[in-house]
Amino acid sequence: MSVRIEEPDGIVLQARDVRFDWSQVPLHWIPGDPVASHLINVLHMLLPAGEEWFVRVFKEAVPHIRDERLREDVLGFIGQEAMHAASHDGVLEHFVAQGLDVRPFTRQVDFLFEGLLGDRGLTGDRRRSWLNERVSLIAAIEHFTGVLGDWILNAEALDRAGADPTMLDLLRWHGAEEVEHRHVAHDLFMHLDGTYSARLRAMAETVSMLVALWQRGHRFLMAADPIVQGRIKGGLRHLRRTGPAGLTPDGRMMGASIRRYLRRDYSPLREGSTAQALEYLASSPAAQAALR
Repeated sequence: MSVRIEEPDGIVLQARDVRFDWSQVPLHWIPGDPVASHLINVLHMLLPAGEEWFVRVFKEAVPHIRDERLREDVLGFIGQEAMHAASHDGVLEHFVAQGLDVRPFTRQVDFLFEGLLGDRGLTGDRRRSWLNERVSLIAAIEHFTGVLGDWILNAEALDRAGADPTMLDLLRWHGAEEVEHRHVAHDLFMHLDGTYSARLRAMAETVSMLVALWQRGHRFLMAADPIVQGRIKGGLRHLRRTGPAGLTPDGRMMGASIRRYLRRDYSPLREGSTAQALEYLASSPAAQAALR
């Protein structure tokens, strides 16, 4: 198990049954900036299939957990990730209703997670090895979701740009829960495997996968957008403008986070603040409506 830095005590991870009304949310929810809007909208195309995959893999891992606190954390993680997937599915339905058909791209994402990274029907040691491999990948991906969650909670430039409040609440509710449970995947990886070589390999594979998906996803959205109609070519080169402007994560910030992950003494609890995450969840319109 990884060593935990002091954090608020007694947190029980729980799924919040949130609902969002997308009817008034524009396709370019950062006003006048389809490029930045779609750089973040790529997330909506990746997360439903990805987080449903997280849930399937972690359910398979539960019988192998020998630590009761970790078991409780993993079950809470599963509940939160299932709700995240369902919430982003709602955004995709809204996109389709607005004339942006994302289904050709999401079918490819489904194939990645259900086919290439899915259950291969293995048995015995080979099944356990494949489980550990996928848990290591999820731990690496969850490092990025935690970093992105911390970023969105502090992305004041989006407020100044007039970003749609419903979309911001979705992203910040999701980001806050990613910060809240940012230690779970790493703890599970350390419990089941924990080798440094597996952590290095998983990060290399994750970076390659995410860069490719984000590049292709942004190009797809810019080409399929019924308003832009392909007049602006998509691609990660746009981060050179949107990152320093604070409208999207900055490439240098993400690079620095990778270097931290590769440290042998890495702890996810050094990324972001649980207290800040809980403070947002206590004020989030969607999270508070779920409580009521």
